Amino acid sequence: MRLFLDTSVLLAAAGSGRGASRFVVRRAAQQGWDLVSCDYCAEETRRNLPKLPRASRAWNEVVAPRVRFIGTRVSLDQPLVFPKAKDRPVVITALAARASWLLTLDREDFHLRLGRDVYGMIIATPGEFLLDLRAKGLI
Repeated sequence: MRLFLDTSVLLAAAGSGRGASRFVVRRAAQQGWDLVSCDYCAEETRRNLPKLPRASRAWNEVVAPRVRFIGTRVSLDQPLVFPKAKDRPVVITALAARASWLLTLDREDFHLRLGRDVYGMIIATPGEFLLDLRAKGLI
């Protein structure tokens, strides 16, 4: 299963050792999850790391080594109506990467504007993702 992690999830995973974001990152290999993000999210994460105490070390040692970063895509061969220009490359890249899930903590910009899924890719928080798998008996 391919999971696309947006900037908010990358930052949360680096900034806190106790949340669902870090749990997803730590358990990915064991669960067979392919963690993917893009260079756009990685750069945005690096820019914001100084705002979080001790996050830089976790980013370098725990998070970044477990995520495969791909080039950001800005065009899609299907229509996408999404008004948030800064987040559009995230959605397009996640779709191009054929992610099963787009994990984000940005409910307002993703969930409220796009809904629960887009072209079959489910949009959820890491916590919602884990609860869904637990309900299905997959973790």
